[in-house]
Amino acid sequence: MVNIIWVAMTIIGIIFAVVNGTISEVNEAIFKGASEAVTICIGLISVLVFWLGLMRIAQEAGLLEKLSKLFRPVVRRLFPEVPVEHPAMGYILSNMIANMFGLGNAATPMGIKAMEQLRELNGGKTSASRSMITFLAINTSSLTLIPTTVIAIRMTYESTNPTEIVGTTLIATICSTLGAILIDRYFYYRRMKKGGLEK
Repeated sequence: MVNIIWVAMTIIGIIFAVVNGTISEVNEAIFKGASEAVTICIGLISVLVFWLGLMRIAQEAGLLEKLSKLFRPVVRRLFPEVPVEHPAMGYILSNMIANMFGLGNAATPMGIKAMEQLRELNGGKTSASRSMITFLAINTSSLTLIPTTVIAIRMTYESTNPTEIVGTTLIATICSTLGAILIDRYFYYRRMKKGGLEK
């Protein structure tokens, strides 16, 4: 469905440019955008490789394991249906830690694995479980301590102070994560209450 929407938008845009006589500007924007995309990708690769390397060092040094233990009590309260030693718990923790360091690309595979494991716990059902909904809400809001990707983009565009967004990003993501958890819990308890009344 998304592919159809993108193709439709592209075709409509090209037709609109031909009708208005602005096809040359569209061609210029396409080539300029492609050039900038390559520049941004190269800048992001260097920063991501650096942070992924640091995460690997932290993993080998046992720091990630200690961070996982630190957050485990909180995660257990957020996901009471997930057994402590289940692989899903490890993937959830890894995903959250990667997101905290702004490594969305590294967090994505962990998130997919976590969802697969949560689906197994849900008996392979096509409908989402409470834990799957909670994980999606937390993963989307993504508490971020260091917005690595955004800093890399700001560095690529020669920002005078690329790290000045760290404080505001932390505040914004704390608010978004708390909001996601509160909304998730509100609808969960509302549903439970409604189910109890129906019984």
